[in-house]
Amino acid sequence: MCTAITYKTKDFYFGRNLDHMESYGEEDVITPRNYPFRFRREGEMDCHYAMIGTACVRENQALYYDVVNETGLCMAGLNFVGNAVYRPQQAHMKNVAQFELIPWILGQCASVDEARDVLRQTNLLDISFDGNTPPAELHWIIADRSRCVVLEVTSEGADIYENPACVLTNNPPFPAQMLGLNNYMHLSAGDPVNKFAPDLPLTIYSRGMGAIGLPGDLSSQSRFVRAAFAVKNSVSGESEEESVGQFFHILDSVKFIRGCCDLGGDIYDITLYSSCCNADKGIYYYTTYENRSITAVDMYGEDLSGREILLCNIIQQMWKISFFISRNRTN
Repeated sequence: MCTAITYKTKDFYFGRNLDHMESYGEEDVITPRNYPFRFRREGEMDCHYAMIGTACVRENQALYYDVVNETGLCMAGLNFVGNAVYRPQQAHMKNVAQFELIPWILGQCASVDEARDVLRQTNLLDISFDGNTPPAELHWIIADRSRCVVLEVTSEGADIYENPACVLTNNPPFPAQMLGLNNYMHLSAGDPVNKFAPDLPLTIYSRGMGAIGLPGDLSSQSRFVRAAFAVKNSVSGESEEESVGQFFHILDSVKFIRGCCDLGGDIYDITLYSSCCNADKGIYYYTTYENRSITAVDMYGEDLSGREILLCNIIQQMWKISFFISRNRTN
């Protein structure tokens, strides 16, 4: 369960909540331009755009969750269980595993337009990372400062949808999510107008009544509606502090609190981390469930011409100072 959004003030911001029952050892990862990406079917990409984001690192390979590259192109994969369908290798196509898709796109694309062109020639393979577990069933949000799209690969094929809501959650498929917004077009951030019965003496007895009916549960469709309402009605200043703070406030509106999504056996979905990246400046901010302090990682504070990925341990404890020291991971 996850929610991803984009937001724009003076700069462009991209990020997400990662909601799950357990952590897989996420780390903030800076991938420099000359770190060699080795693809299962498409060889090596040894020169590419630098990028920063959160990933689980296995066998010296970053399995990316959400990433921004140095051109400002952003991408995140979110659960799409029961709908994602990957395929065998296809001739005359670029064959890429789903866990390779983010570096495949962000390594070579500088815009959503370029990403669309590459995706039209890309086939997502039905192979897992380690051969023992099935590939994660995902769909993806891809955005730059002027455009946002969603990629879904289902039994009907691969589709790229324009995303004017600038939000993605999980199921149902994206067209159904957008259709569902029609049910809430009467909501407003302002005061309601009495259209129920103008001759009745109805009064506004509380602030916020214009949004009565906005769903408050944790289901993916409700989170989609609530996040879209927040993104489209949010107002903030243009400073970095105001923009980043507002971004995290929007994500707070769809967070999972321990105990509120009970999976049984004392297991609960929680929001493991929330991220916000200034895509124009390459600064990646995050908070975790246990540490509400905002930690910043600056991609341009590192040597982006190197061949080794840089790992920044995610700070979990509240009391730790919110600075990081990067360490090299030899390829």
